[in-house]
Amino acid sequence: AMQALEYEVLDDGDVVIPPAHPGTEGIKQHGPAAYVFTQVFDRVQETLAEGHMPLVIGGDHSISIGSIGAALGAYDGDLAVLWVDAHADLNTPATSPSGNLHGMPLACLMHEPAGIEGKTDEQWQLLQRRFVPNPLRSDRTAFLGLRDVDAGESDRLQRLPRGYVSTMADIDRRGLVAEVDRLSAWIKGLGVKNLWISFDVDVLDPILAPGTGTAVRGGLTYREMHLLGEMLYEILESDDCPVQLVGLDMVEINPLFDTHNETGKTGVEFISSLFGKTILGRL
Repeated sequence: AMQALEYEVLDDGDVVIPPAHPGTEGIKQHGPAAYVFTQVFDRVQETLAEGHMPLVIGGDHSISIGSIGAALGAYDGDLAVLWVDAHADLNTPATSPSGNLHGMPLACLMHEPAGIEGKTDEQWQLLQRRFVPNPLRSDRTAFLGLRDVDAGESDRLQRLPRGYVSTMADIDRRGLVAEVDRLSAWIKGLGVKNLWISFDVDVLDPILAPGTGTAVRGGLTYREMHLLGEMLYEILESDDCPVQLVGLDMVEINPLFDTHNETGKTGVEFISSLFGKTILGRL
């Protein structure tokens, strides 16, 4: 799809996924997760150093600790993040109902404290020291498509200096075009040069993306998804936009839950729109 849009594509292969090993204490799957984050971090760091744009395709959204952490280091913290997701992923080990890392990446990237002493706190700080040398600022973080936010995450959103927040209720009331126009003004007024987009397929309605582990009804429609990608491309390519897109995550696709690879295909279609594909060809 990217080659059809006349981009040069370099496939860096897959990361090695170790066997699951939950451990007896501390953060669930900390060892296997850190092993994966290390590979993602190193490859994104190398890709950015070579002047290329990394496209990170994966399952568990916690891999963004590695990808965005590397970008924060590469740009010395001069980075904004657009989090397109049904979930805020702002839990810490202390507030997470499930204890799963895929609900905690933004809290880790923002250097929020674990809230639990002992082994959990040691492992949490280890992740932050290793993968997040420059913490992500909450006022440089945009959320779009939120509709399933835990109580601890909501409290954290209210407490932290807020960037841009658009829930599905906002999109329902004002429409996607108005919300993306508001996002455009926020991006252009940030004072940063670099933007990373992290796209979780569960932001889409489960009818479109059944192949995901944490589906929530009432998400973006197929046409809204394409419109979002097209508008973001237009914003970032406009002459008055001081921000460049430097990387993209496409995550939470689980083939075991999918139907005829529909979620995989839909993810590719969003990527295509984000990089300029339209009904009448590339912009």
